[in-house]
Amino acid sequence: MALFLLGSKTVRLANSRLRFFSSSCLKMKKGLILGVYEGENKDDVVLTPTAAKYNELVNGKLLANIALAGPKIKKSKTRIFWGIEGSQHTCVAVVGLGKQNVGVDPLEEIDEGRENIRAAVAAACSALENVDIRNIDIESMGNAEATAEGTTLSTWVFQEFKSPPKQKIIPSISLYGDDGAEAWQIGQIKADAQNWARRLADLPANLMTPTIFSQQVSEVLTNVGVKVIVHDKAWAEAKGMNSFLSVSRGSIEEPKFVEVHYNGGNKGDAPIVIVGKGVTFDAGGISLKPASGMDEMRSDMGGAACVVASIKALAQLNIKLNIIGLIPLTENLPSGSATKPGDLVTAMNGKTIIVDNTDAEGRLILADGLCYAAEFKPKFTMDIATLTGAIRIALDNAATGVFTTSSELYEKLRSSGEVTGDRVWRMPLWQHYNSKMTKPCKAADVNNLSKTKGGGSCSAAGFLREFASTDVPWMHLDIAGVAGPCAENISYLQPGMTGRPTRTLIEFFQKFAS
Repeated sequence: MALFLLGSKTVRLANSRLRFFSSSCLKMKKGLILGVYEGENKDDVVLTPTAAKYNELVNGKLLANIALAGPKIKKSKTRIFWGIEGSQHTCVAVVGLGKQNVGVDPLEEIDEGRENIRAAVAAACSALENVDIRNIDIESMGNAEATAEGTTLSTWVFQEFKSPPKQKIIPSISLYGDDGAEAWQIGQIKADAQNWARRLADLPANLMTPTIFSQQVSEVLTNVGVKVIVHDKAWAEAKGMNSFLSVSRGSIEEPKFVEVHYNGGNKGDAPIVIVGKGVTFDAGGISLKPASGMDEMRSDMGGAACVVASIKALAQLNIKLNIIGLIPLTENLPSGSATKPGDLVTAMNGKTIIVDNTDAEGRLILADGLCYAAEFKPKFTMDIATLTGAIRIALDNAATGVFTTSSELYEKLRSSGEVTGDRVWRMPLWQHYNSKMTKPCKAADVNNLSKTKGGGSCSAAGFLREFASTDVPWMHLDIAGVAGPCAENISYLQPGMTGRPTRTLIEFFQKFAS
């Protein structure tokens, strides 16, 4: 017999009952997550169609338990009920989805219904994990894609270098029922892509050098049928990419230029070219950054991570487009051979640049990437980069800043952000900002830093505009505010690098293809 003290009473349990609570049995427990909506009246509760069917299956026990606990379940709040059914599910977690039939909020520019689902399922998964449920079935919640995104994103955490006993056990999650099986798979692909971008950005810089990045990307993308070419320093020199190479001079790590080809469209169709900033560690060069927070600069290749992660998902989804990803990879460090403030370099298109600040290095490597992009005669060009601290001041971490020559492309991207919950916001791309980079510069064609304060993200975009092709539309995405490491306002992302806006890019290319 086993003795347990409960208050002033001693409870005796037979050994056979005690064995039921052994650790091996705990691992076998399985949970089910179902959704409920808020009703019109204060205490009304409306079951989702799947939850209603389940309630019938258990002869009304689900609603009876909800009523016993107090019927109102607020948005993203979870209640766990035990022993409702026989053997399949040990417990049922019921989570609030908010109001029924909500859609896009035009002021917030977000699909509130989808975002409610992502937040709700993240909360429910966390609640089950807290009671040691690692095997979870979850219903579609009316949108299986958003449900898969919420569960896949919220349960992932960067932890591979922790000792195994200290690692979080990632739960096994499956769709309950047949409703939305295809959409569930699409959501998983998108969220897995974002998680890969999160991992790439969070890896320590000594484990994510230009060489290692190119090796890992080659391995992953080749496995999904994407062609990867890794160019070396000699190739970049032959192409005249002196702006890119000037950033690499302070590091002993060899720069790389990765070229990725996804040929999902018709043969001969013009490709879309995406250039991703790939600074695998940014100390600022001679214009050294403050020591505080410098470790976060391991993620200064967040743009490159988004590019390769998006292309991976597009290949898995078999999107009918031809896409080329271009990724200049380097470290930006101070040394005796590093570029000095005031040095002059010449970009691939022949324009000369005065490097007034070596910490404004992202625009230097993107300049040559954009020049090279023009050689492919693309439908349009996009670049994505953790470019300026100014964009974080302007938009915080609420949205990606977008600068573009095409209102049509921007509208597709904006509506994609509505769907994914990872929004974008258009910023001005006026000649005023180009002039800040060119007119005060008497010794060269362009300066890499404005001589006047204010509008830092806009003047950086003005610099890039000097190197983007004028023959096709161009979009510049500044993701310095959204890339991380903070995610305190997104309940379905664990703290760390965010991988944003990977899912918005995937959604955008899906819309473009259709």
